[in-house]
Amino acid sequence: MARGERTRQAVLDTAVRLASVEGLDGLTLGRLADSLGVSKSGLFAHWPSKESLQLATIDQARDQIVDRVVRPALREPRGVRRLWAVHDRRIAFYADEVLPGGCFFCTVEFELDSRPGPLRDRVVEMSAEWLELLRRLAAEAVAQGDLSPDTNPDQLAFEVDALGMAAVYQSRLFDPAQVYRRSRAAVLHRLRALCTDPSLLPEETA
Repeated sequence: MARGERTRQAVLDTAVRLASVEGLDGLTLGRLADSLGVSKSGLFAHWPSKESLQLATIDQARDQIVDRVVRPALREPRGVRRLWAVHDRRIAFYADEVLPGGCFFCTVEFELDSRPGPLRDRVVEMSAEWLELLRRLAAEAVAQGDLSPDTNPDQLAFEVDALGMAAVYQSRLFDPAQVYRRSRAAVLHRLRALCTDPSLLPEETA
């Protein structure tokens, strides 16, 4: 059972990497079997259909973000420092080139945005979950007194997420190091402007 679970995780990690470049449409059991050097028939035991594989891949991509971005950020002190850490960790995830396409969700959101169905529904659910995390952290920072009381958590969450997405797209076209630095600087500038005690945050990004 343990070996089967390791195989399943290896397949899904490969699926996330492939889909970050090509989207979910090109994701097939045959393609994965070729990439991993395993038999296609062995993969059917885990995913009886292409759609079940695609849904599992979306879930795996979410778990990856939780492990690499969310959990480490939530170890920071409650308030504005956690909100900053989420963006900082997100950019670090991209800069570390964990995925060849930069971001799984940025790729599949554009792929599925006008295609109703279970895949789009799952991606919408995950994207809403991410925005709600940012909104909640912003609201906590306001409640704690780290951010100005007139801060709109929904608007701030939108802005932080948008600057993360811009980093993904522009890093595929321009110098990634410069793009990531600008994305970090933009969010840091926004948070420091709202912060009641700017010393809680770095003065500038590396």
